[in-house]
Amino acid sequence: MSTERELATFAGGCFWCMVGPFEQLDGVYSIVSGYTGGHTENPTYEEVCSDTTGHVEAIQIEFDPNKVTYEKLLDVFWMQIDPTDSGGQFNDRGESYQTAIFYHDEKQKQAAEHSKENVEQHGPFTQPIVTPILPAKVFYPAEEHHQDYHKKNKFHYQLYKKGSGREGFINQYWGGQ
Repeated sequence: MSTERELATFAGGCFWCMVGPFEQLDGVYSIVSGYTGGHTENPTYEEVCSDTTGHVEAIQIEFDPNKVTYEKLLDVFWMQIDPTDSGGQFNDRGESYQTAIFYHDEKQKQAAEHSKENVEQHGPFTQPIVTPILPAKVFYPAEEHHQDYHKKNKFHYQLYKKGSGREGFINQYWGGQ
């Protein structure tokens, strides 16, 4: 029985919308919504949304690489975002909603770069891919009411996902994957 564990950290705009697609994968142990990439220690949601901390909303995934590869996680990530938008994601605008891949080691960096090149060359987008690939920084878990938001507040979450434009975008570019 495998007990190997690694971390993957992705920023894809609103973290509420990023958890569900990954939790369906066998080998994913946990997904935490939080903040990373900035300079403020222990930021709050309000501070991060003020675009003064340098942080983005992100998720950190603990996974077993023998059951689900980092490359598979990257594939799922790309299918949740608009990687051509440098100003945020969908209706959520600003620095805190920008996309990024935060790598934890050289192997992840290389896989992320290869994955980005693949999306640039073969993906459905005509605009340049602007999602950066950055070294992982300290990850701060978000407040408890943001954890598993899609389960705790199903109705509001569904309205948000549709109303923000994310659901329509995914359907348009990836066929609702």
